[in-house]
Amino acid sequence: MRENNSGSSSGGIGFIGLLAIVFIVLKLCKVISWSWWLVTIPIWAPVSLGIVGLLIYLVVVLVVRIIGKEGK
Repeated sequence: MRENNSGSSSGGIGFIGLLAIVFIVLKLCKVISWSWWLVTIPIWAPVSLGIVGLLIYLVVVLVVRIIGKEGK
């Protein structure tokens, strides 16, 4: 029996990973003189944005629960 591999799974590094590699290579080849924290922004920025989004969500849930208890 033959398997159908036409699923939507994607492999590879993706745009953010490729951008990080390009920045690191440019830094190591001394093409750019940015600090390392700027070079690594593509790596840590999505994680930090996710954490900020989660914190905002938790604050909204907490405020809604507090307002809901005061209204009763």
